[in-house]
Amino acid sequence: MPVVVVESPAKAKTINKYLGSDYVVLASYGHVRDLPAKDGSVDTANGFDMLWEVAPDSKKHIRAIVEALKTDDTLILATDPDREGEAISWHLQEALASTIKKGKKVSRVTFNAITKEAVTEAMKHPRQVDQPLVDAYLARRALDYLVGFTLSPVLWRKLPGSRSAGRVQSVCLRLIVEREMEVEAFRAREFWSVSAVLNTPRAQEFEARLTVLGGRKLDKFDIPTVEAAELAVQAVTSRTLSVLSVEAKPASRNPYPPFMTSTLQQEASRKYGMGAKACMSAAQRLYEAGHITYMRTDGIDMAPEAVTAARAEIGKRFGPAYVPDAPRIYKNKAKNAQEAHECIRPTDLSVAPAELRLSERDQQNLYELIWKRTIASQMAGARMERTVVEIGSADGQVGLRANGQVVLFDGFLKVYEEGRDEDVEDEGRLPQIMQGEAAVPKKGGFEAAFKKQADAAGKDDFDLIEAKSALRRVPSAVISPDGAILASQSHTQPPPRYTEATLVKRMEELGIGRPSTYASVLTTIVDREYVRKDKNRLFPEDKGRLVTAFLTNFFRRYVEYDFTADLESQLDDVSAGERDYKEVLARFWRDFSAAIAETADLRIGEVLDKIDDFLSPHLYPLREDGSDPRICTTCGTGRLHLKTSRSGGAFIGCGNYPECRYTRPISGEEGGSVDGRVLGLDADGVEISLRAGRFGPYVQKGEATEEAPKPPRASLPKGWESASLTLERAIELLSLPRQIGPHPEDGVMVESAIGRFGPYVKHGPVYANIPDVEEVFTIGMNRAVEVLALKAAGRRGAAVAEPLRALGEHPDGGPVQVMPGKYGPYVKWAKVNATLPKELTPEAVTLEEALALIAEKAGKSGKKPPARKAAKAPAKAAAKPAAAKKPPVKKAVVKKDAVKKDAAKAPAKAAAVKKPVVKKTAAKAAVSEDVLDD
Repeated sequence: MPVVVVESPAKAKTINKYLGSDYVVLASYGHVRDLPAKDGSVDTANGFDMLWEVAPDSKKHIRAIVEALKTDDTLILATDPDREGEAISWHLQEALASTIKKGKKVSRVTFNAITKEAVTEAMKHPRQVDQPLVDAYLARRALDYLVGFTLSPVLWRKLPGSRSAGRVQSVCLRLIVEREMEVEAFRAREFWSVSAVLNTPRAQEFEARLTVLGGRKLDKFDIPTVEAAELAVQAVTSRTLSVLSVEAKPASRNPYPPFMTSTLQQEASRKYGMGAKACMSAAQRLYEAGHITYMRTDGIDMAPEAVTAARAEIGKRFGPAYVPDAPRIYKNKAKNAQEAHECIRPTDLSVAPAELRLSERDQQNLYELIWKRTIASQMAGARMERTVVEIGSADGQVGLRANGQVVLFDGFLKVYEEGRDEDVEDEGRLPQIMQGEAAVPKKGGFEAAFKKQADAAGKDDFDLIEAKSALRRVPSAVISPDGAILASQSHTQPPPRYTEATLVKRMEELGIGRPSTYASVLTTIVDREYVRKDKNRLFPEDKGRLVTAFLTNFFRRYVEYDFTADLESQLDDVSAGERDYKEVLARFWRDFSAAIAETADLRIGEVLDKIDDFLSPHLYPLREDGSDPRICTTCGTGRLHLKTSRSGGAFIGCGNYPECRYTRPISGEEGGSVDGRVLGLDADGVEISLRAGRFGPYVQKGEATEEAPKPPRASLPKGWESASLTLERAIELLSLPRQIGPHPEDGVMVESAIGRFGPYVKHGPVYANIPDVEEVFTIGMNRAVEVLALKAAGRRGAAVAEPLRALGEHPDGGPVQVMPGKYGPYVKWAKVNATLPKELTPEAVTLEEALALIAEKAGKSGKKPPARKAAKAPAKAAAKPAAAKKPPVKKAVVKKDAVKKDAAKAPAKAAAVKKPVVKKTAAKAAVSEDVLDD
């Protein structure tokens, strides 16, 4: 039977169902080889030769393929249809080289969807591994390795606390940091807008915005103050208005193209708040189950048969009016057609989301998104009518405009509307309005809106103007006497921080990275603590700012957007067979290694000074009083400098340290000192302060003196923010350990405290962890005794973990179970525990897979659990009188060790040599004498 190899067991199971018993389908569990994580894996001096290593977890998968090939001469590599999939096939071919040499036939097949039709059709068109695609993978892997293993050590030495740098991740981080710097540098600008609620002669109301004042067209900032807004409201109120013109224009909207990887990630983020990683994980499972086509693609074209199926489904579900006259063709935007695949779409368009029963919510949402977008992409466009109404005064001094939109035919909008990254006001529908008719202000039209503004400001803030105008005003609004004209205050907004959706969109626009890299890049910069996510927005951490500043100053070329995008284009040329990948590597390495060499003599002080200067406009913003922003506000003489702690955090500190302990975060307000900030006085009048130490922030009671060189201190627990710490919380921390009371059994004091490994309760020598820090301050005796009892029971072995699954009986007897463990789930049989690989979940592992893991583990550790025949051993051992014969004293040590080693194998033998207590003691004495003699 031909042996077919795919990446995952889920995919293997589905494909095996389609191919039947004539094929053996096995999983490689992803890549089987990679570059070892050590220097020298890419030999830059010898043509960039790469040292590959088979991963330990992959060896058993390779062995399974080798075993299968013993009975068949055909190997079919059916990994994913992209660069990574081609690389996995190449790695498999290389790893199996010794087996393949023996007359085996090797071929490569690809399919864009895991359906019976697609799989069986692919088997009819085998090919060889695409070497240009493999070369592009080799170039990318070598580049990422060279940047990571060359640049990261420079960061570690020159910038304490930094963890890594990457070819794409560092550029992505720069985008986030620069956007944050734009936000910080932003200064809001005030402007006002004036609107009116007007009535037609038929008593139909509509809203219009002031566009002309004093006979001149208004720009955004032409009404900059509340005084100017009052004049504008008065100008509109004092004039009679009429409709100058009504212009209606037909308009249409065409549907969006089907999804590719980046647009799917963007929409999943906008509509469901799914991160790129979660989106791709859910898409992977949908693909492996055969519900959608391949999810890593930069193509938007759809297969002809899918277009036909979509049009048929549209006509069936929505009627012929929603089917356009001709199929919609979307042009592929991918630069490299060789790597462009079909769009992401359902494999069967007749299966609507409600008809596909999926257990996971993420998969349900994603399938619905893909199905609706695919169907909508082939539907008729929406037809609408846009109306613009111009209203003005007879003297031309005042003009207003009303915009409206009427949807005449919804078309694709019946199914799908693309999400938006930012809120945009929709145009409302207008009533019937005719040119030349009067437009009369509606009394009280804006009263509700003005009341809302007044409530927000507080009624005491009303500033009623009792002069001629009788206008009413609150800080953010001015309303006319009749309540029909309203001026509203607004401020310009800073550029929005990136979400994962907008960041992916920006990277795509700049040509940075490729569809398969976005999720991993975003995950990496969050895991490295360079960036944090808050309400779906991306904020740079201090470490991220420092890394970006360092790279921008010392490796600017390698974080330039154009340079990274050009390198991606070169790699695309490699995959198209138009460029030699080793030439790309040589050109990159020549300049990059020279840049690395230039930093060899840099001192940490120089690096910090350079970064300090680079970030100074944002670290030290101008003060309102015009004084030097670098002068310490605490001591008045020291200059502020950028400093780093051993933990990698960065902060601003005074140059007069330790005399002046002023510090603040690099992204914090000037008045917010982290070190030396006085929180208040305790009951005895002693000062409680917040300080920064080598292991993080802590609170201290009083100051160090000769009598008390180490005043009471307590570190802030994980999750406590120093900026929001209060005096009461600080005193609670300093009061630990807290005495709960005497234990009811022995009267020994029970205490609660926070230690190196988290919160705990203590009774004598027994320590028991508790899950929540807050419980340290509230836990009572009953709860404490319960926690301590559970800990004691665990020590005695009473608290035994329950198995997650029972897989069946081992061939040698005894149950095989899946157990929960501290470091992940594992399979257990007798005394053998074998950790489950990451790709095997407790729910998916089979008895056969568990037996293989147990056998491998037992072979490595030398463990041999008792076999079934062990029960007969005592009788055989008892029949041997020689076993009870006393050995010479000189060999007692050897015999004792032998008995210990063989105790598990032959219990009867151990019993046979067992001596009475007195004789055993004598034997021990003889052993001691022999050892001393030796």
